[in-house]
Amino acid sequence: MSTVDRFRAAVDHRDLTALEALFTEDARLYSPVKFTPFEGRAMVMALFGVLLRTFEDFRYVGRFEGSVEAAGAGAAEGPAAVLVFRATVNGKEINGIDMLHFDTDGEGLIKEITVMVRPQSAVQALGEAVLAGQVADGLVS
Repeated sequence: MSTVDRFRAAVDHRDLTALEALFTEDARLYSPVKFTPFEGRAMVMALFGVLLRTFEDFRYVGRFEGSVEAAGAGAAEGPAAVLVFRATVNGKEINGIDMLHFDTDGEGLIKEITVMVRPQSAVQALGEAVLAGQVADGLVS
């Protein structure tokens, strides 16, 4: 089973333990509601804990695979996948994608994930819900 398949199954089953095993220690998550990335596996997993509680009726509806240049100057191109999803947050329907960038050292772990959502009203609803979840979990004050 590929990393993409394992990631999708872990999200579908809301399995944080299985998700954690799929990320590199220095993983980064680029969020649509925050300018700077969430850095490190621990922070990414804390955010996933919030996200898995926040999204209602979350489902993946598509998948694309290819390659992408990693973030950072002079970064090499590496394997990547895009998972298309739909969900609801606080009554707002969201369309989005999870762009997964994998490490190139042969383990195939997720080094970066970029989440994009639309429309703008859904981005706002998601931002408010995620902030409330982070406050509830003591991640921000």
